[in-house]
Amino acid sequence: MSMHEAHERFVSETGARIASYLDACVRCGLCADACHYHQASGDPRHAPVMKFQILDRIYRRHRDPFAPLWRLLGRGRDPDPEELKELRELIYDTCSMCGRCTLACPMGIDTAQMVWIVREGMAAAGLAPPVLEQMARRAKKAGSPMGIDPQKLREILDEVSREYDVELPLDKDRADILLLDSSLDFNVYRPTLAAMAKILNRLGLNWTFSTRGYEASNLGLFTGDVDVARAMVARIVEAAEEVGASIVLAPECGHGYGSIRWEAAELLGFEPPFEILHISEFLARLHREGRLKLRRKERSLTYHDPCKVGRRGGVVEEPRELMRDLVSDFREMHPSGILNWCCSGGGGVVLLESAREVQLEAFRIKMRQVEDTGAEGVIMACAFCHYTFDSSAKHFGWDCGIEDLVQMVAEQMVVEDA
Repeated sequence: MSMHEAHERFVSETGARIASYLDACVRCGLCADACHYHQASGDPRHAPVMKFQILDRIYRRHRDPFAPLWRLLGRGRDPDPEELKELRELIYDTCSMCGRCTLACPMGIDTAQMVWIVREGMAAAGLAPPVLEQMARRAKKAGSPMGIDPQKLREILDEVSREYDVELPLDKDRADILLLDSSLDFNVYRPTLAAMAKILNRLGLNWTFSTRGYEASNLGLFTGDVDVARAMVARIVEAAEEVGASIVLAPECGHGYGSIRWEAAELLGFEPPFEILHISEFLARLHREGRLKLRRKERSLTYHDPCKVGRRGGVVEEPRELMRDLVSDFREMHPSGILNWCCSGGGGVVLLESAREVQLEAFRIKMRQVEDTGAEGVIMACAFCHYTFDSSAKHFGWDCGIEDLVQMVAEQMVVEDA
């Protein structure tokens, strides 16, 4: 464990923006009411405000204008190894960095950003959860957290092409669109991968996968490892530039979309020279332009807003534009949109066995939301949410009728020359 590395990271990151958050917090507790983990457990330690107290102490002791006085008076202390180990539960097991607490905060404190900074320090100290750390290292080395290297990618695309009778172009010299996908689709939700390809092909678009950069998920954002996060987005940027893509199309992966759309510029130090769109955003645009026509299904469905796509990413209305033409009876959850409750598994939480108990309790909130709509099913636009729903519903024996947005669009799109 490198306490020095962790300490240096904490000190360096408590600059003006973080200082303004720390000085603004009035300990009102509204963030606790907005947090699904706190609501599920009732444990005061799980209140979002508790997750960044370590930054407050570091700031007062080292960066505050009155830091010499605070040190003289003995206020605060630097964290010790045992304290950081205890902090791991709060930072990794009971926070999905969903940002709902930020909307509830009257002072506008971005707790999700604060937690990311604490995760940076934890990763620097070697205290990220081992399963996430291993996946992050694998992603940096092989290109994917599940070890899907370029050769394995070719094999997967060949298998999907044969099984679903769809062409999946790889490494075109020139393409207008670079398509990304996540390890979950490559390994678990292959029908979604095939559905994306079918839609793009039927619309006659010039697109490709690239062995240079194909993985949307970014485990660096889960662990707090900036080097991994930067390496993953750099590969995508290089791949897009190589093929001359004007659009990079993020798949149904919430944090994958956020990493390339909102984090890439800060990680790389420049704005990527292409447009970045979530797949639902892209399909809604084509629908508005009249290029994507849909048949309506006689079914009642509700929609789960992925936190990183909706609340943190701003893609809220676009999936609904599609849903209103896809189903005869679209029902909103309450609350929905940017206020929707998290699925409880984001930020890597669903991958942690140590977090399983509180994650499942938090998922009960989502179960109640879905059931209260009376809908026949719930539609997903994020593979990570889909996986959380699948695994949690199985645990509870809950049949919630999970559907996939892209798959439904592929099934219901009207092919003009058919």
